[in-house]
Amino acid sequence: MDRLDAMKLFVASVDEGSLAAAGRRHGRSAASVTRAIALLEGIAGEALLLRSTRRLHLTSAGERHVAVWRDVLLRLGDIAPSPSEGPMRGSFVLTAPELFGRLKVMPVLETFLRREPSTSARVLLVNRLVDLIGEGVDMAVRLAPLPDSTMTATKLGDVRTLVCASPDYIARCGIPATPQDLGRFDCIGLNVEGDGELWSFGSEAESARVRSIRVRTRLSLNNAGAGIDAAVRGLGLVRTRGYQVAEDLATGRLVTVLTAFEPPPQPAHLVFHPDRGSRGVVRAFIDHAVPALRDEFRRITAMLDAIGEPTPPKSDHLPAE
Repeated sequence: MDRLDAMKLFVASVDEGSLAAAGRRHGRSAASVTRAIALLEGIAGEALLLRSTRRLHLTSAGERHVAVWRDVLLRLGDIAPSPSEGPMRGSFVLTAPELFGRLKVMPVLETFLRREPSTSARVLLVNRLVDLIGEGVDMAVRLAPLPDSTMTATKLGDVRTLVCASPDYIARCGIPATPQDLGRFDCIGLNVEGDGELWSFGSEAESARVRSIRVRTRLSLNNAGAGIDAAVRGLGLVRTRGYQVAEDLATGRLVTVLTAFEPPPQPAHLVFHPDRGSRGVVRAFIDHAVPALRDEFRRITAMLDAIGEPTPPKSDHLPAE
């Protein structure tokens, strides 16, 4: 195994948070990734990565080394023109879920387009799985576990699923103690076909186990943003993704409930075909977007971690059946 190959596997391990995931990303076995880390630690003469049963931790030396290796790999893959070659030119097609794309991806894209005025982009903000090859799309932001494919995936962060309500609604109607209590609350859903919806929750005793509860939706919409607005105005409980409500939670317009039953977070990735992602304007946008979106996920995580559950009203009552 050469050093460059080992660097790729090491950086992938840090990005993915596991040796097995890094192996899958590059079509290698977990044993190969382990050998790559051992090779680099032998060259460095010190430990770079600490492994526990649940996650990976960089040592201080590992943090220094991975920053250098990431820069080396980006430079090797970056064929942006030199000043003598003139400005970067080209176009690309990007897709993302509608609300995440509007709130988080578009600001990153707009910054890139201002920085590279001779480039252009076409954006598909749709809540469906886009076929990158069949629909001529260069990159996709995916907020769900990825199926096995020939695509390259770079992890951006994790997406939490929360149940929220306005402080006014909590004061009037109380706080559900368990997911089973939701039958006695007004819920806002995205199932416009009927008056019920399945909401997934983890188990307080077994956080890895997920089960679904059917809730009564007094209001059903086909737009998550409109559902969140209705919750802010006190119409009921809404189940939504953390990035969608982080600002509302931070300002107190919404509060979270049932956090002990929160399901495991879903991964967010930037997905692209290896051939398209290795050159030109696509490579340049990937290099720009990945660190910016990772920073945004870290900011959202910090905001959500700082928010606790609301204090139950003095009456601590539940609405009548």
